[in-house]
Amino acid sequence: MGKNNEPSGRPQGVSLDVEFARLSDPGRHRDHNEDYLGHFQPASPAQVRTHGWLFALADGVGGQDRGEVASQAAVEDFLGGFRSAPAAEPLSPLLMRLVQEANQHVYELGKNSSAGGTNMATTLVACALRFDRVVVAHVGDSRCYLIRQGKAMPLTRDHTVPQEQVRLGLMTAKDARTATTRHLLSRSLGSDLFVNVETAEHQVFPGDVLVLCCDGLHHSVEGSEMAAVAGHGSNLNAAAERLVALANDRDGSDNISVQLIRVRSVERVGMYRGRPYKLR
Repeated sequence: MGKNNEPSGRPQGVSLDVEFARLSDPGRHRDHNEDYLGHFQPASPAQVRTHGWLFALADGVGGQDRGEVASQAAVEDFLGGFRSAPAAEPLSPLLMRLVQEANQHVYELGKNSSAGGTNMATTLVACALRFDRVVVAHVGDSRCYLIRQGKAMPLTRDHTVPQEQVRLGLMTAKDARTATTRHLLSRSLGSDLFVNVETAEHQVFPGDVLVLCCDGLHHSVEGSEMAAVAGHGSNLNAAAERLVALANDRDGSDNISVQLIRVRSVERVGMYRGRPYKLR
């Protein structure tokens, strides 16, 4: 997937209202792009409430066979499952189920390859928005940030070997940033039949910006810089172009992909016995 910049889009007359932009670039030293981006845009106000919006980004594992096939297969299977999901299914268990299904799809696609079986693998990070909530699911080291009031907060943690050692107290965060194994994933889609999916739910407010990105971006551009570029009501298409240009100028050795999602308005709800009710 080469460079792809898409203008924002949103249905009118709904309480949850978002705009978005995306951009994917092969970088300066790669002859192909193993990243893949996708989204689900609700077609009606009713579907905004029953399903919501979904954004996904996958980074095919470099050095593995057909990384670009793995990333596209993961995102398309994931989005397809979301489109056909039962109305109003809770987002957290839904995303966990869909990531597991995408993992199995990539795993079986690799094993059934006409080449006699390949080791296809990919990262996946996704966020789904409904009412006034966002649920983030991820596997691997592609990230999601929340930009609020000019500051960027990571909503994911990298699934890499050094970061796992940091969590176990075997390595310092400073050492992890420069470790030779910092790009080695501790989990990914397609490597095994089952994968440990991490999910989290957060409240969102008008003006919040969500950033989905691969390591080609976040290894070169700090979260604070993302906030400076994509926050404060900036044009999202221009912001995406600026972020990719920064990563290319500083490194450019990897594919670079980003999705920017700005929350324009939300529908505040409470929950009673698993069902939402509108708050006044």
